[in-house]
Order: sequence, then C-alpha cells, then structure tokens
Amino acid sequence: MLYPIELRVRGAKVVAVVSEGVKPRRRARLAPEPWFRACAQYAIAMEGKSPIPHLVSLQDLSEREVDDLLDLSLRIKRRASGVQLTGKSVGLLFFRGSLRTRTSFEAAMHQLGGHTINLNATSDFWEVEAQEGSVMDGKAPEHIKDAAAVLSRYVNALAIRPALTGQSWAVDRRDESIRAWVQHARVPVINMESALWHPLQALADLMTMRETLGELEGKRLSIVWTNSLLLAALRAGLHVSLAHPTGYDLDDQVMAEATRLSEKRGARVETGMTAAEGVRGAHLVYARSWQSLDDYGNPTLAASRRSRTSGWTIDEALMRLGDRARLMHAMPVRRNLEVTDEVLDGPRSLIYEQAENRLHSQKALLVTLLRG
Repeated sequence: MLYPIELRVRGAKVVAVVSEGVKPRRRARLAPEPWFRACAQYAIAMEGKSPIPHLVSLQDLSEREVDDLLDLSLRIKRRASGVQLTGKSVGLLFFRGSLRTRTSFEAAMHQLGGHTINLNATSDFWEVEAQEGSVMDGKAPEHIKDAAAVLSRYVNALAIRPALTGQSWAVDRRDESIRAWVQHARVPVINMESALWHPLQALADLMTMRETLGELEGKRLSIVWTNSLLLAALRAGLHVSLAHPTGYDLDDQVMAEATRLSEKRGARVETGMTAAEGVRGAHLVYARSWQSLDDYGNPTLAASRRSRTSGWTIDEALMRLGDRARLMHAMPVRRNLEVTDEVLDGPRSLIYEQAENRLHSQKALLVTLLRG
C-alpha cells in the first residue's frame, strides 16, 4: 500500500512514498527542504491511520492524536510550513465575533495554499435551527441539517463559532448547535469556540506549554479564575490548582471529568484555593476571569457579584510566589483588572507567543484533517 503526500515547492512537485512492509524511504525531484522532511515524517507516522473526523473538544482526540498534533505544530513553527493544501477550502461560519481565531485561521489556510470562505451571521446569512423535528415558525428560516448538507458539497471542512442563547447555562452547555453541524455535515467540522469548549485555544496553549517547559508531566499549573485549559492540562499530566472567588465554581460535569482524568493520569487537581495558594510553586499561571454560572443570563446580578469581588488581579507580587512562573492568557485581556501591565509586558508573559501558536497549531490540524 502506498501513502502519497503531494506538495508543491516553487512550482515543482514533490512526492513522499511509504511502502508497506519495507523501510520507509523518500524520493523527490528536488532536494527535500526541512519543512518537507518534517511533513514526510508525519505522513510516515500516520500510515494506516484515519484522519480526525471532527473536533468539538480536545476530549474527542486520543492522547496520541494530541501528541502528534503538538509535535507537528512545533515542527511547522521551527521550519516554516510549506505543505500545500492547494485546491482545498474551509468554510468559516461566525455566529459571534472573532479576532484571533478568524485571523489565524485565514492566515493558516492561506500560507498552506488553501482558501477560506468567511460567513458572518450578522451580515452574510441568517439564524439556523438546530432542534431536530421542530416546527420552524420562528426567526430561523433554515435548518442546520440543510445548511450543513449544502455547504459540505462546496468545501472540504467547516469551522464554526456557534451562537449562544446567553440565557440558560443548562441549555448552552449542551452545545446543541455545534453538535448538530457535526451530525449533518459530510466534511470535518471544527469547533471555533462553543459555550463549553475552545479546542483550538487549548491546542495552542498546550503547544506553548511544551515549547516553554519541555516535558509537561509533573509540572504545576495554576489556573486563576479560568476553565478553558483544565481538562487538556490534566490529560498532559500537569498538576493543576484552581483558584477563583466564592460563587465562581466551574461546571459540575467538567469538574467530575477533571477528577476522573486526574486519577487516571496520577495528577493532582486542587480546588477552593485563594490566588496566593494557587500560584505558590506553580511553573505556569493561566489567568482569565469568567462569569458565575449562578448569574448566567442575568447581567445585572453578574455585575453586582463582580463589583463585590476584589483581590484577584494577577500582579508581580503574586507571580513571585511561583517557581519562576510564566503567565498565560487566552486574550482579550482586561489590563490592570485581570493582569497588571507590569506582568503582561514583562519577561514572565507568554501571551504573544501563545497567540502566535494559534497559527502553527491550526496549520497542523488543517494538514491532518485535509491531507487526503
């Protein structure tokens, strides 16, 4: 069996060929450039494996698949990507605003030789219905079932940032919209941030951590008032301390899964900590505020609760409690409310590297999804 990967290098065709049962070899019409060697090695490693079908959460991937994506992400960053996705297209559907996700996704596909088709719900199309069997007498004139079936005939993958009701956490946490796209699409679907998951951010976060610390198992991560990375960090073997104000507890089912993962990996997850307790001895501090689930959908109560919460700004004094701790933040960041300028602009900050790694890790994901 042959596993070919075709690329274009300055107009010349390069083919890597792996034959079943023999030692892998490569041949090319040009001397392989470093980026080609990295991608050919990846093709060899993936021989006989199926592409990732969809990505709603990093929990959809095995630990080996996550490791493979991180390895490829780092190789692409070091050697500059040259894998061509010529003729490939990805439809980007935004039901909410985006800055880093949209820009990095477009740049990744463009630099890989592919194209994106961007659709924004506020200007380019309309609301869609997710509920199966519903009588569509409301605002939505089209069902996801139909939109997904049609778009699947136009593009090679769909990347979606779904709408949120913003009224009920019990409803929004089910992620019905993104899961309906997955159910009805006939191409890979990528979640660009739903109510519960942001796998693209988590993948870039893990890449940044590995790039900064090397081996992650046994390292200490302090998550101060944020939940986007919890499960991914535990799967990687990090010890995690969760610090947040009273009344800002994480989703019960997420915490139950965190406990299960920590037991499986032999990692620790500690909760109910003050900021100082959480940061003490940490190698990484991940900061970002979130809304209390008790006030979800009620901005008046949320503002009232937040006004009574103080002492959670990450500053240099707090960072010094860590073990040469570095700061991470998914951005956007409210300066001098969530984190001080001194920390954000100082040598501890990884926020720009973290944001840049969205580009490289998404390239790795796209190559993996669209390599066929």
